[in-house]
Amino acid sequence: MIALDVSNSMLAEDYSPNRLERAKLAISRLVDKLHGDRIGLIVFAGQSFVQLPITTDYVSAKIFLNSINTESVPVQGTALGDAIYTAMRSFSGEGQMGEGNKAIILITDGENHEDDPVTAATAAAQEGIRVFCIGVGSPEGKPIPMDGDLLKDKDGNIVVTRLDESVLQEVAQAGNGVYVRAGNSEFGLNPIIEDIRRMEDEKYSSIVFEEYDEQFMYFLGIALFFFVIEMLVGDRRSK
Repeated sequence: MIALDVSNSMLAEDYSPNRLERAKLAISRLVDKLHGDRIGLIVFAGQSFVQLPITTDYVSAKIFLNSINTESVPVQGTALGDAIYTAMRSFSGEGQMGEGNKAIILITDGENHEDDPVTAATAAAQEGIRVFCIGVGSPEGKPIPMDGDLLKDKDGNIVVTRLDESVLQEVAQAGNGVYVRAGNSEFGLNPIIEDIRRMEDEKYSSIVFEEYDEQFMYFLGIALFFFVIEMLVGDRRSK
């Protein structure tokens, strides 16, 4: 499960064109490399929502990914813990039976977290789910473009958003994962995926149910009716 931060701070331009679009590009490239792995998408800010349930439908994954923006979640903030819990609940019942085959990847600047993500990561690790973190941004920070201007606080000062690496390092450690700071050339997903690929595979099967509602008898009945009428009319004409 990939949990992507969509708070306004992800509009900062530490990367080209901004943090959020750079993260979406990295996820899209990751999807192109998947073969048989299941993937799901969660978006979060002050709340978290499942954007795409866990699936092997990579076409749908890219469609849902492209639709993500900072308005995908109406409540601002960075609820890292809530995102982890949402991801934990998103794994299928079948997948929960095994251990060492599930991972959560948090992609965020880690700033302004509103809950206890370390406790959430610890809970995930206890269920055999590893939590990885990718830090997006820079320690010196960048302003946030908003409506053709720069975002300001209530006192009129320009808001500068900075990468909070300390909390992300703690979350990754508690979740038995690793922390990686995203770069411009290597975003950080590739080394994490290499680590995940060493995890135990969970075999699964897909069952397709098809239900048919046969309608041919109606047309057959109508055809039979006209056939009988034709026989009667033909018989009278011959007499």
